[in-house]
Amino acid sequence: MSTSWTTRPERSDDVAAIRAINLAAFPNPHEADLIEALRDDPQAWLPGLSWLAEAPDGELTGYSLLTRCHVGDSPALALGPCAVKPESQRGGAGSAAIRAGLRAAREQGENLVVVLGHAEYYPRFGFTPASGFGIRPPFEVEDKYMMALALDPDRPVPSGIIRYAAAFGV
Repeated sequence: MSTSWTTRPERSDDVAAIRAINLAAFPNPHEADLIEALRDDPQAWLPGLSWLAEAPDGELTGYSLLTRCHVGDSPALALGPCAVKPESQRGGAGSAAIRAGLRAAREQGENLVVVLGHAEYYPRFGFTPASGFGIRPPFEVEDKYMMALALDPDRPVPSGIIRYAAAFGV
């Protein structure tokens, strides 16, 4: 069954629903707690870059978040957490929320997004290994899982080590 997802940025009354999506999608509250910590960090949280996918019946089902990080000394965005309620996984809600967030980031003039995630999933959005840009995480991880996306290929992409927001704890 194909669902037509509507996407929209987070509103102030969505906080509990976002937490519920993440609690349902993950085995522990780490991601839900991380989102709340990022929301409380004015250096990390960027208005308009927390996105939801809504089913035709109005149920909030998918979520994606982009927050400020740095590559070297240059500003960039970190994608994640991303989550979908288990009963709606593999139905396009996550992809819809991620695409909407990336579109909003591009419209806000952002250029670089990094993600640590499934090597089979994120390339569909244009992500490639971050090492190809000279970008490295501040921890050990297999190259294929640390990816980057230049939102405007005509702009220069910084290289260096990723500095995540403090809430990530790395």
